[in-house]
Amino acid sequence: MLENNTKIALTQYAHGSGCGSKIDPSALKEIIHSHIKTPINEKLIVGNGSNDDAAVYDLGNGRALIATTDFFMPIVDDAYDFGRIAAANAISDVYAMGGKPTLALAILGWPINKLSTEIANQVLEGARAVCLEAGIPLAGGHSIDTLEPMFGLSVNGLIDISQIKKNNSANLNDLIFITKPIGVGVLSTAQKKQVLRPEDEILLIKQLTQLNFIGEKLAKINGVSAMTDVTGFGLIGHLIEMAEGSNLTAELNYKSIPKIVSLPYYISKSCVPDATYRNWNAYSNSICFSKNVDVAEAFTILPDPQTNGGILFSAKPPCLKEIQDLLIENNLQNFIHPIGKMVKIEEKIIRIEE
Repeated sequence: MLENNTKIALTQYAHGSGCGSKIDPSALKEIIHSHIKTPINEKLIVGNGSNDDAAVYDLGNGRALIATTDFFMPIVDDAYDFGRIAAANAISDVYAMGGKPTLALAILGWPINKLSTEIANQVLEGARAVCLEAGIPLAGGHSIDTLEPMFGLSVNGLIDISQIKKNNSANLNDLIFITKPIGVGVLSTAQKKQVLRPEDEILLIKQLTQLNFIGEKLAKINGVSAMTDVTGFGLIGHLIEMAEGSNLTAELNYKSIPKIVSLPYYISKSCVPDATYRNWNAYSNSICFSKNVDVAEAFTILPDPQTNGGILFSAKPPCLKEIQDLLIENNLQNFIHPIGKMVKIEEKIIRIEE
């Protein structure tokens, strides 16, 4: 075992990182497919029938329980930050449904013969700090001895049934928004390759640990139609789920997509996650580009796997000002402009304009 005071880089102990560790979308469909016919549960509002962020169960009093779980291998080297990021990412699934988190349980896999218990303790301390910020207890959990470090949470939340936001309920002419810039997959890969600049490491950690409180607030706006968060399948993958599930095509304005400013520098150093290629292979047949879009650049950005990415949502045009005012109130003024809109179904699920 490593000495407790040895400076370690957690990402070197994991073959994958963050939400980029997700199983390939096509493989995932095969895994979750079932021939077993289960009885219809009238209390289950959201379950396996869609690609939503969490399960939702009717409590019978106009309120519903949201239940989700999320865990992954280290996306950053620091143990405390890894715990913070994994916790924020798991809690985000409750916010993405429009809910208020209430309770979390820890899921810890730890290679006891490789990494000290003190380092594992720092992971849990990071998670406790973020749970405290979210106003919920980290009330227990489960741990096992594993070959690679992994951590996450099982999170419950509550919501008024009338305010539940699914990812497949967008409307024709809805405007599309996102509340964080794209690019953390590229930056986390740069860190693993030890070429991440100090100023970009600060930016990376800040974005990865930022709670998506805004999802709960957006859910209270009636004109917000559909909502999800952007994680391992990248912006393009989660937007495809939203548009396809709503039987619409998403028209995306490439220049309007918020991107981390330093992306070109790291892309030039080949800091592209392996999961980017996986996502592109899974989704590229569902996308068409206008002739003015730089497809080579778009390839490295649109499928970039995000961890604790922004809230992706669609909304009716008449509530644009209400949405913009809410975003400004919550220090999200950089994300008040739509990045696209929902249009009638076309041959491709996503059409990308300049």
